[in-house]
Amino acid sequence: MNATHSSSSSGGSGIGSGPLGQGNSPTCYFVIIGTKDNPIYEAEFVSVNTARSSSGGATIPEAKKEEFRHLNQFIAHSALDMVEDLQWSTNQMYLKAIDKFNERFISAYLTAGNIKLLLLHDAKSDDAIRNFFNDCYELYIKTLLNPFYEPNSIISSSAFDTKVRASAKRYL
Repeated sequence: MNATHSSSSSGGSGIGSGPLGQGNSPTCYFVIIGTKDNPIYEAEFVSVNTARSSSGGATIPEAKKEEFRHLNQFIAHSALDMVEDLQWSTNQMYLKAIDKFNERFISAYLTAGNIKLLLLHDAKSDDAIRNFFNDCYELYIKTLLNPFYEPNSIISSSAFDTKVRASAKRYL
């Protein structure tokens, strides 16, 4: 899952400075997976709690940010097997925390059209995550209604990105 969305970086904000995979990356990673298991939208958000606690520390080199980005993509991609196992055993769209990698949780939302919304996050607040997924699902449906959007293609709309980030800021 290569970074295919131009705004998938965290916009210059710091990515965790600890060792990889130790759960201290201060971001939430959100990805929408198409029906062909292709990423159609990716975004990273700095979590509100971490942004408040960090007091302008040193910036992280771009190479380290790229390592975190690839690790997040790998964790989300590995969670797809869990989603596919769970999709036949429940009729719920929100699958809650389906997997855990060190101290980070992977939550999933499965649409009726087999589009998967995945969120890699630190905190476990089911109501806020459910509301975030509902907002993103509604935005995705509105995108599907656009006659110029081809299903399973990359969503490159800046308006979509802005609204997803606003929803993340509100709920995450």
